[in-house]
Amino acid sequence: MLIAFHKPYGVLSQFTPDGSPNRPLAEFGLPANVYPLGRLDADSEGLLLLSDEAGLNTRLLDPEQGHRRTYWAQVERIPPQEALTTLERGVVIQGYRTRPCRAWLLSPAPEIPPRDPPIRYRKNVPDCWLGLELIEGKNRQVRRMTAAVGHPTLRLIRAQIGELALGSLPAGNWRELSAEERRAIFSASPGRRQ
Repeated sequence: MLIAFHKPYGVLSQFTPDGSPNRPLAEFGLPANVYPLGRLDADSEGLLLLSDEAGLNTRLLDPEQGHRRTYWAQVERIPPQEALTTLERGVVIQGYRTRPCRAWLLSPAPEIPPRDPPIRYRKNVPDCWLGLELIEGKNRQVRRMTAAVGHPTLRLIRAQIGELALGSLPAGNWRELSAEERRAIFSASPGRRQ
């Protein structure tokens, strides 16, 4: 079984509480014996896959497998092309150089419901949305990458894994994937897409 879940803000990528005010996955009526493939931080939103099949974690998350993950990051200020190029080449975060990725301005901005609670608003500091396509996913990597080029992330949504997009799945809802959708995830061509 492979499930797509739209993880809301303030939800852990685990079934048990951790003592924080964040809600665990157990509150969303997911089938028994599934576990998350990878993680999204509690303050990140978007597509989270869950499965009851051993071995899928490695097939999906090992950077050598080259499975693309697309994120939408709302950042402070409008990054110049130079900052996007720096992100694409890789930045050093916590002593680690990130792998090459794809980074671009999302124009127009994605149409998504406001977050609850709302993001930090600063009257004199504009913000914009970036698209980032990675094949790796270290802890808080996108947030650290955008901060490294001077554009802190205000809101982060994982919009796609392989060819499977989050689409119109409402926050807090899940659905089992079809055989065709599974193939779209696992047959996605590795590496960067131009």
